[in-house]
Amino acid sequence: MTSNQCYHCGDDCGKKIILFDEKNVNSVLESMDILMRTPTLVDGAVMPDACPAGPKGTIPVGGVVAAKNAIHPGMHSADICCSVMLTDFGSADPKDVLNAAHTSTHFGPGGRDRNAQYRFPTELLEAFERNYFLRDNQMIQIARTHLGTQGDGNHFLFVGISKETGNAMLITHHGSRGPGARLYTKGMKIAERFRKELSPETLKQNAWIPFDTEEGENYWHALQIIRAWTKKNHEVIHDATLEALGVKIENRFWNEHNFVFQDDDVFYHAKGATPLDAKFMPDITGPRLIPLNMAEPVLIVDGSTTATNLGFAPHGAGRNMSRTQHKKNKAEFTNEEVFFEETKGLDVRFFSNEIDVSELPSAYKNAAAVRGQMDEFGLGTVQDEVMPYGCIMAGDWMKNAPWKKKPRNR
Repeated sequence: MTSNQCYHCGDDCGKKIILFDEKNVNSVLESMDILMRTPTLVDGAVMPDACPAGPKGTIPVGGVVAAKNAIHPGMHSADICCSVMLTDFGSADPKDVLNAAHTSTHFGPGGRDRNAQYRFPTELLEAFERNYFLRDNQMIQIARTHLGTQGDGNHFLFVGISKETGNAMLITHHGSRGPGARLYTKGMKIAERFRKELSPETLKQNAWIPFDTEEGENYWHALQIIRAWTKKNHEVIHDATLEALGVKIENRFWNEHNFVFQDDDVFYHAKGATPLDAKFMPDITGPRLIPLNMAEPVLIVDGSTTATNLGFAPHGAGRNMSRTQHKKNKAEFTNEEVFFEETKGLDVRFFSNEIDVSELPSAYKNAAAVRGQMDEFGLGTVQDEVMPYGCIMAGDWMKNAPWKKKPRNR
């Protein structure tokens, strides 16, 4: 059974999904057509996992665009440096890894309690304090409390077994949390000021900051600091898990798939696309990671720039429809029924103890189809696969949020 088929209505449901897929593709292409009229853009590409991400003309998830001498905050969005990191735990038991990781990580809104915070490295603190965009006290306080947190939505902690070596692997997926969101807000305000001056006809979401300005250079440096913070955010979770198990690291590598990458005076904005070309990652330490869904392997890939991929690969399986639409499609079944059917044989956990149906495998595109298009269009070569054992996600944390609970009778 593919993730595009419903276990209750089989092929008929698959046909419905195909219709959603066609609508999805048409919407993406329409948005890209409008987007590419932005005066700074010189090239663009769409990955197989592409899906709409806002009003027409907004860069889709799975879109890549190259801008001349310009940084577009709206094209990296608030989830700056959304990324994945893998640590090889060798012969450790995957169940032990998942249990230890569950105590090391933190999902949901906000940050960690003061007594559960990880140490904010001095060199990162000093970098924040030197940068125009990052040096305010609230930004630094959020950077402290959000370190070691993964947020919500499609962010996850995944444990699996290498198909090649049999080793246990831990993979985390998250972005820059509160610090990145605050930087994005500041960047959009600066970009809007330039838009009104340089190109008032440009859509607001596609406003840009010229790189050859003081604001542009400061913003670029801020992005690099946020990148370093995000990488550290992955590391503290992985290192705490290693320490809890008394295990030594076998290997580790990571990559962003939502960031801005520089090549001379051209800035590649990847809104959910995995960099293949080594020039985009100066600290590259290994192959790249492409997760598909919780019931599918995480792909370990290598690759190079071709005439059509701009040096990028997909970042996952992508969505065919919104979370709301997916929940409507499953409304006749209980959350428990859908969860049981789609996670058989896996240790899948929700940090909030509430199932989020919109993150189960059927919410995503068919993994085999995405892999087929990767092969067809030269979007990375699979070197290994991390076969799923289990994962942790935020879950539907809003169901039991404090503001949802009725006040006690006095």
